[in-house]
Amino acid sequence: MEYRKFSADCHLDMPWMPPELFVSEAPNDMKDRMPFVEDGPDGPQWVTKKGANFGLLNGVGPGGAKLVPGQNKRVDIMATTGMFDDGKKGIQRPSDPHLRLKEMEMDGVDAEVIYGILGSASRMKDPEAAIVMFRVYNDWLKDFCSHYPDRQIGLACLPYGDIDAAVEEVYRCAKMGLKGLELSCSWDMDPMWHPCWEPLWKAVNDVELPLHFHTFPTTDPKAREMAEGQVRRAAMFTGVTGFQMGLVNILAAMMGAGVFERYPNVRVAFGESGIGWIPYALDRMDFEYEDRFRDLMPMKPSEYWKRQCRATFQYDVIGPMLLNRNDLMTEDTLMWGSDYPHTDGIWPESDKYIAEQFEGLTAAQIKKITCTNAIEFYGLKN
Repeated sequence: MEYRKFSADCHLDMPWMPPELFVSEAPNDMKDRMPFVEDGPDGPQWVTKKGANFGLLNGVGPGGAKLVPGQNKRVDIMATTGMFDDGKKGIQRPSDPHLRLKEMEMDGVDAEVIYGILGSASRMKDPEAAIVMFRVYNDWLKDFCSHYPDRQIGLACLPYGDIDAAVEEVYRCAKMGLKGLELSCSWDMDPMWHPCWEPLWKAVNDVELPLHFHTFPTTDPKAREMAEGQVRRAAMFTGVTGFQMGLVNILAAMMGAGVFERYPNVRVAFGESGIGWIPYALDRMDFEYEDRFRDLMPMKPSEYWKRQCRATFQYDVIGPMLLNRNDLMTEDTLMWGSDYPHTDGIWPESDKYIAEQFEGLTAAQIKKITCTNAIEFYGLKN
């Protein structure tokens, strides 16, 4: 396969999953606790019997919102491709591997990394059922990716509420042949510096698959859900403009806990993280390390970053300006992604946004960021 453009951050969300999947594939004693589709006031919607709601079937974005023309410019552009009209007809372009390949080709993308249904776990209100839901999804994902294994790279979903279950799923999915792992995170999870995560670090190190952390809400979402009107809009604005920088807590915690030193096979990608904040965070960590934390690790945090970490982004005009400043964030550690089919993604106009944000970079730098780095990170061949 000759790769020219590789999107390292794309998605498959609950709203676009096959409606019967979880109930049909779950063990008999768990079927009643799985997500399913029922009629709602705005159309078919994903729910559970415990009251969880995952949004409209084939709705907009990860939350399955109702399409409101004129509310979101990027969504309006996606809508012109017929994606949501097809969804109303039961045609699920994001979750059909063949139709999804056409979506990729429409955007000039040769291969993509697919983040899964992680956000659904915190909505389940049933940790045990969430573990089963992820197992069903991962089994389905293996088959989904089998059609174009070098072009659709699915990430196995790991539960965050039960570390033993997450470890078990690491080994199971590695044996299944999936090429990466992503950990479901939540605002109320144990901090990554806590020793309780040690079994997971060991398992990830053992299987040598890259571990992914995607952006996630860093405050209790109930507060936003209870708000109305412009107050709710203000809460949403706050969340979507600052959520990427919350990943610094995971990065600093793993650095401080010595995870990258003890486990050199642990490679981490931060999904949809943006990159403008990274040079500052690395510089700050290096400063504190030199000043008073040299007992925690033998190398500077920025050196572990370059050795074992990557970040993905769809549009960040500040980040490229900071490349190679003080030898902190280099083009070797960055991977571009379109964020398909999310509401702030740039599909199907990726070329336009790539040209805008990478103006001033060399062709070699752009090639690394938009293609080569991802090929190497996921062990593919060009």
